[in-house]
Amino acid sequence: MLIEIVIFVAGLVVLSWGADRFVFGASALAKNIGISPMVIGMTIVAMGSSAPEIMVSATASLAGTPDTAIGNAIGSNITNITLVLALTALMKPIVVGSATVKRELPVLLIISIIAALFLADSFFQEWEGAVLMLLFFVTIGGVTWLSIKADRKDPLAKETLEEIPDGVSTTKAVFWVIVGLIALPVSADFMVDSAVVIARHFGLSDLVIGLTIIAIGTSLPELAASIAGVLKGEDDLAMGNIIGSNIFNILAVLSMPGIIAPGSIDPNAISRDMPVMLGATVLLVVFSLNIGGMRNINRWQGGLLLACFIGYQVMLFQSL
Repeated sequence: MLIEIVIFVAGLVVLSWGADRFVFGASALAKNIGISPMVIGMTIVAMGSSAPEIMVSATASLAGTPDTAIGNAIGSNITNITLVLALTALMKPIVVGSATVKRELPVLLIISIIAALFLADSFFQEWEGAVLMLLFFVTIGGVTWLSIKADRKDPLAKETLEEIPDGVSTTKAVFWVIVGLIALPVSADFMVDSAVVIARHFGLSDLVIGLTIIAIGTSLPELAASIAGVLKGEDDLAMGNIIGSNIFNILAVLSMPGIIAPGSIDPNAISRDMPVMLGATVLLVVFSLNIGGMRNINRWQGGLLLACFIGYQVMLFQSL
């Protein structure tokens, strides 16, 4: 068991490092060929933050454990809002000033509802996974268009520019893209295999595996990036990363088990976990759209979200 824990931790570290290197290389390469920083930030960087979840979901689906992949997608979204955003807001209140970020919030809510409707019968069909993947590409196109049309005074534009690597040669950028593309699937495979062994030892279901140790583990890069972002005053970039990651988790991560391993799913995903994800998403929208005159996500709101995370974890393990 100790060996499996070491493999899981090592796989998580390499998975996070591989995603970081992929984003670094892809961002530098995109900048070298003349793509605007805003487009890079809203597409490549956002997708890169979800790369660990995408790889883990595909690996779990191919391994015949689609519930782990579904749990990973739902659990990652819950974790991103109720843990990552919560701890970030507790560190420093988050000001949501970007019009671009605010336009993404309704998109996140709508696709979350669509995903809930698809899974409502506890059977994930191949066409449903294909629709989510199609919406993924449509969203990428829409986000790219919004990025191009975005007001250059949008605070997200300045924050994104500061985060994109500068002075990286094309050869070096391509090298890191290749390294990332190799490290991601290999580390995901080791991580999923070891997580299944660990979870089986403690009697956890495939769904709970995805909802807990895998979802929390793959969300750690977002936590580090978000806290670092707000401490540097890049609140909109931190929020954009969380919202973008959640959008891609629904469309690119959740679609994997539908496409690769369609079939019956654990009914707890619908009766217990999806309502929590939808509730957390609604709270995110309410807190971010300045309803009631609020201009930021304050510490008390972060505390409320964190309480939701703790309560959800307690509910999960009481149901075992």
